[in-house]
Amino acid sequence: MHLINPAAQHFQNSDLVLAADCVAFSFGDFHNKFLKGKTLAIACPKLDSNKEVYVEKLISLINNSKVNTITVVKMEVPCCGGILQLVNMALQSSSRKVPVKSITISVSGEILSEEWI
Repeated sequence: MHLINPAAQHFQNSDLVLAADCVAFSFGDFHNKFLKGKTLAIACPKLDSNKEVYVEKLISLINNSKVNTITVVKMEVPCCGGILQLVNMALQSSSRKVPVKSITISVSGEILSEEWI
């Protein structure tokens, strides 16, 4: 998330996947299952610093880039819940509301849950 530019053309009117950075290593078919036709941003809610910037960037993606949807792909470990909290914080401060899907992946690489919230 620190390196993305929310104003970049590829984010305009896109379906955003916000993934915990470890998910792609745990779920072997990550690219085919989750990324086809979507844009990607990654973050680690446990190890990254200055996460307030993430909320600001998410607000910009929602309000200015007008993303259509946000899919949060996270691991089942407790620290990954923070990535969904960042999205919820951004939604509370944004002028637009977008549908959010939460997908949880097990440490053994299986989809545990997939739900619109």
